[in-house]
Amino acid sequence: MKIAIQGAGVVGPTLAFWLLRGGHEVTLIEQAPYFRAGGYVIDFWGLGYTIAERMGLIEAVRAHGYQVEEVRLVNERGARVGGFSADVFGRMTKGRFTSLPRGDLARIIFDAVQDKVETRFGDSVAAISDASDGVDVTLESGATRRFDLLVGADGLHSRVRSLLWGAQTAFERPMGFYVAAFRASGYPRRDENVYLSYAEPGRSIARFSMRNDETLFLFIFAAARLPGAEPHDDAGRKAALKAIFGASGWEAREILEALESADTELYFDRVSQIEVLHWSLGRTVLLGDAAACVSLLAGEGTGLGMTEAYVLAGELQRAAGDIPAALKAYEARLRPFLLKKQASARALASSFAPATGFGIWVRQAVTRLMVFPPVADFFMGRSLRDDFDLPDYEGR
Repeated sequence: MKIAIQGAGVVGPTLAFWLLRGGHEVTLIEQAPYFRAGGYVIDFWGLGYTIAERMGLIEAVRAHGYQVEEVRLVNERGARVGGFSADVFGRMTKGRFTSLPRGDLARIIFDAVQDKVETRFGDSVAAISDASDGVDVTLESGATRRFDLLVGADGLHSRVRSLLWGAQTAFERPMGFYVAAFRASGYPRRDENVYLSYAEPGRSIARFSMRNDETLFLFIFAAARLPGAEPHDDAGRKAALKAIFGASGWEAREILEALESADTELYFDRVSQIEVLHWSLGRTVLLGDAAACVSLLAGEGTGLGMTEAYVLAGELQRAAGDIPAALKAYEARLRPFLLKKQASARALASSFAPATGFGIWVRQAVTRLMVFPPVADFFMGRSLRDDFDLPDYEGR
């Protein structure tokens, strides 16, 4: 079949990889004018890790990854007040755990398919029309193409979803937080393989030292702290972060100064989940965050998106050309599992930026107790455990 995929991040190229294995002809469409690498660091384990193994890419993934040794919570003077050894991640995943920039993972997967697919950078789906024997897709560039299937793998703010399903507000569940992230070179404070986090009521700042003298910074804050309307340009976003964190303790002032001089992209978005009643309409199907975003704070969204890509390609192969049957099986297999993941993410979200000083104290106390395996299992097991049997489509 001829299959178009809107979105060339992690999920779209993962789907392309498995579709190529099934003999399909794939076109990747990406709104950005060029491939975007780098970005914030994600934890990578579980189902996504297994799929990367099946793709033969896990060694490259680990080579780009960081083996975090400690999560350290600090007070305004930088003294350790909580946290835990990252050994808990290794123990609970049997060593199948690493952390790496999301864009590096995307690049590894894209490199595995780019010579085998048509890729249209700087373009996007503008109109979609179902026909009896295909789906007609009009692009922003003016080109019109017919495909057997169109896949929207274009994230939380999916263009494909908005064209067929409607405005995002009908499907978005805001979780009450915003997140911002950027990378800067030359930051003078470094703690190798340690994730440091400082919290005040309703807001937190974290940093992580990376290779090539870079540091990743992460801001999380309650939506109620946002001064005015949500900003939509870098100047407004930087002004908002200054207003929210300008009087904070620890290294807030230094980090905001680094933000001013940074020449890398500032990521800034609200933390939300997406709940779509049906993941497919006719010959168009949603994938990854476009279909069932669990939210950035869930920690596993990338791996779950890779799982959806693997299952969608597998069900298309198993259905032997029966597209409606394949799309129905894809959704039926994954929806209950992803609904549980979304519920788990909602339960944990407030721990990233507790609303009160008492909440911060509780978080610190709990993390200090995580030296005891039963405590770590209780608090981390829910997020690290994947209650899903990954099908083996190779044997049909």
